[in-house]
Amino acid sequence: MAAPSPSRQLAGFIAKFTPETAKLARAAFVVMRRKLPAATQLVYDNYNALAIGFGPNLRATDAVFSIAVTSRGVVLYFIYGVGLPDPAGLLQGSGNQGRYIRLKSAADLETPAIRALMAAALADADPPIPKRGRGVLVIKAISKKQRPRRPAKPGA
Repeated sequence: MAAPSPSRQLAGFIAKFTPETAKLARAAFVVMRRKLPAATQLVYDNYNALAIGFGPNLRATDAVFSIAVTSRGVVLYFIYGVGLPDPAGLLQGSGNQGRYIRLKSAADLETPAIRALMAAALADADPPIPKRGRGVLVIKAISKKQRPRRPAKPGA
């Protein structure tokens, strides 16, 4: 029996979340693929989250963005977001390197402020994500042990 395709595997990972979170994750992924059609998409179904990185190649350290999905929702993560100009004050987080924006809808990715942040991150990317070509979806890691993908039910 053949292993499922990466697309089918990703669909299964996303299906573990609540319908609302899964819908937002799928929609955000579609928008990011449309914005970055030549990006390599690296999928990590980790202990804490499902993360889909977008970068120029198979090296996770070269990724520029990721969509991170947890039981609490979906975020656009700027892997090297700490120095990005953020006049609208959208970036959250306090780590040494990354910053994120919690998404309410995939349409958030089209707002001028987020588009400007993404453009700044892409301008800083080294190596850059190709402007032409077709990206590939790669399942990089699947953790056997994972946090619950849906919020705990009250009283449980």
